[in-house]
Amino acid sequence: MRDEVRTFVVEQLADMNYDVEELDDDTTLGPSGVDLESLALADLAVRVEDRYGLKFADDESEKLALMTVGEFTTMVADRVAANSDKS
Repeated sequence: MRDEVRTFVVEQLADMNYDVEELDDDTTLGPSGVDLESLALADLAVRVEDRYGLKFADDESEKLALMTVGEFTTMVADRVAANSDKS
């Protein structure tokens, strides 16, 4: 599941016109890495929510900006797994 989520996240970043050539799991989503601004982070979050049926809390956006691609991917995969366990 983690690999699928990571592939989706990278595809969405590319679709949003971000350079994903040298992206790895240690690249941060915020200023020192991918450089997603708040609107772009919100866009990515909505795309992930729509694809995986998740909901991010409004106060999570600052935390997302500090996450690496790997941390974000793992968090999403863990939430998807937790949601499927409830079903």
